[in-house]
Amino acid sequence: MPIEELLDRAGHYLKKEDLEQVEKAYLFAAEAHKGQTRKSGEEYIHHPVAVAGILAELQMDATTLISAILHDVVEDTGATLETIEAEFGETVAQIVDGLTKLKQRMKYKSTAEHQAENHRKMFVAMAQDIRVILIKLADRLHNMRTLKYLPEAKRRRISKETLEIFAPLAHRLGISTIKWELEDSSLRNLNPQQYYRIVNLMKQKRAEREKFLDEVIATIRERLDGMNLSADIFGRPKHIYSIYRKMLKDHKQFNEIYDLLAVRVIVDSIRDCYAVLGIIHTIWKPMPGRFKDYIAMPKANMYQSLHTTVIGPKGEPIEVQIRTREMHRIAEYGIAAHWAYKEGAQVSEGSFNEKLKFFREILEMQQETHDAREFVENLKVDWFSDSVFVFTPKGDVLELPSGSVPLDFAYRIHTEVGNRCIGAKVNNKIVPLDHRLKTGDIVEILTSKHSYGPSRDWLKLVKSSQARNKIRNWFKKERREESVVKGQEMIETALKKQDYDPSVVMGGDRVREVANNFNFPDETDMYAAVGYGGISTHQVVNKLTEGMRPEEEMPPVLPDVKAMPTRRKQLDRGVRVKGVDNLLVRLSRCCHPVPGDEIKGFVTQGRGVSVHRADCPNLEGVEEARMIPVEWEGGQDQSYQVDIEVSGLDRNGLLNEVLQAVAEMRVTLSAVSGKADRGGMARISMSISIRNINHLQSVVDKIKRVPDIYSVRRIMQ
Repeated sequence: MPIEELLDRAGHYLKKEDLEQVEKAYLFAAEAHKGQTRKSGEEYIHHPVAVAGILAELQMDATTLISAILHDVVEDTGATLETIEAEFGETVAQIVDGLTKLKQRMKYKSTAEHQAENHRKMFVAMAQDIRVILIKLADRLHNMRTLKYLPEAKRRRISKETLEIFAPLAHRLGISTIKWELEDSSLRNLNPQQYYRIVNLMKQKRAEREKFLDEVIATIRERLDGMNLSADIFGRPKHIYSIYRKMLKDHKQFNEIYDLLAVRVIVDSIRDCYAVLGIIHTIWKPMPGRFKDYIAMPKANMYQSLHTTVIGPKGEPIEVQIRTREMHRIAEYGIAAHWAYKEGAQVSEGSFNEKLKFFREILEMQQETHDAREFVENLKVDWFSDSVFVFTPKGDVLELPSGSVPLDFAYRIHTEVGNRCIGAKVNNKIVPLDHRLKTGDIVEILTSKHSYGPSRDWLKLVKSSQARNKIRNWFKKERREESVVKGQEMIETALKKQDYDPSVVMGGDRVREVANNFNFPDETDMYAAVGYGGISTHQVVNKLTEGMRPEEEMPPVLPDVKAMPTRRKQLDRGVRVKGVDNLLVRLSRCCHPVPGDEIKGFVTQGRGVSVHRADCPNLEGVEEARMIPVEWEGGQDQSYQVDIEVSGLDRNGLLNEVLQAVAEMRVTLSAVSGKADRGGMARISMSISIRNINHLQSVVDKIKRVPDIYSVRRIMQ
């Protein structure tokens, strides 16, 4: 996006002096990113400007747009936070800091751990200023729009992360305009067969649906005009990912999804919403159990609307959504609407802070969680998963993760209510504490002053990490001495199971060093944490035994190539190290390279040269010093194992036809498995033996000629 277009878009709602600061930020970032390009080949500065453009569509304030333009300068250029603070102010510097990934200054066990730490930093910054995550969502959205320039493995990883974290976060913040596009883009990369299948099915009946919707809208408009009700009426497009989810969740085919046809009615007042609802129900019969009043009981992300499904013309089910213009704005922009209308006091500070109380709970969660990956997993369960809405006896509504039990409810009410819980009633009936709650349940917690507190079994019952952390904290405070003894015993037992002598492993200052590594003041705190479940025994034992494990478990050390074995496995003939003869060469089992593939090799500890396909993701973390050039040579008559996955429409006889096609190519089949998902897609995985890449292509072409086969691809283990 050109800077002129951004300034024009922002100029519709920002003051002149604000636009000058936005342009100043652009000039600063353009100079900082000078010479940098993206994978697409375009200048890097186009990305932050495009991110700011997405936020300008949400009418975000000048501070947000400036921070968006500068969001990568500290991470990717020589610019410092001090410079940004001096040029653009403290708030912008804090937001940019929250968006800057952690450098690899400290050693992480894995990429996943590093990524989890980045997420933790981002969420903590978000809890202090929500604009951090709004910029991050816009950043992720633009990255998803340009994802095609990345390798497939990276596209799938980013799309999976988007579906697990960023799309649910956009939903939690009520920003549907971003949420739907993130979900659809992720599905297109993770499951392109299903994505394009749904797209094609939607196109087939598009003209018919549009004609039907025109008739429905005309009928509603005629009745509303007769009642002198002003309204905007339009068809609502159904998003591809939501259709896919419904097909999976409800075990339905495409033509069984009710609300493919939907109409949205926008009116001036809440009174008009209910008036329109009454008129709709007099025109067509409502379907039982399909009415939802989100005006009287708004969703946690501030969403308000009336939803009803009626039997429309020709007996076709159709969903109708009715809301005011203010509700529609919040439904589209969510929490971003707070900044867009803050000066007009459209959203009161009190209600705004109430709706963001879960951010304060995120801060509490990160303080109670030592491991970054555990923190992110807790977020996924508590805030980004499906929810149930249950009532207190006084009629208040609480949102809990799907699968929650009365104990989750009790701890959400108050820590002491949970600690003193002795039983529960659901809909006025006594239920066990492992009873799974459903939306609409009225829950009452039975407590006693004489309760002995939580049981350790409760840790296995509760669904929410919030409840689990509060139970752990109780054991941490009330049963500290018991937890210390129990934790030490658990560590010693685990060491003995791995044939270590606890007196040796835990001698000297080793335990204290490990405790400090996990940010505990001393070893007793670490023992207590293990005892009450705050940190796993496995984590502590792994850290204690670092440097004591057998040689094959140690991190690989680069050996002297000249000193490597001169033998070679008969199985792996056909590959040689360039310029060196008689080295031990192994074809990797993760990507199964075959003659014709571009290959790379690296030196391993005591196992020779490991040969991988050039596009194998396992090469990403290998040090350059360990890489060694390899090439194919002779041996074209021997067989090489390849794993392939065949995807197609699930139907009777599909597997037999695929196996017949393989048999006709006279290749050896060493393993085969198949499964069908709820969306009607069949996947067949098989291991075959082939001579080279051309032979493999012939087999693939043969399989593709089987009716209803969508794709055949090589897979990595």
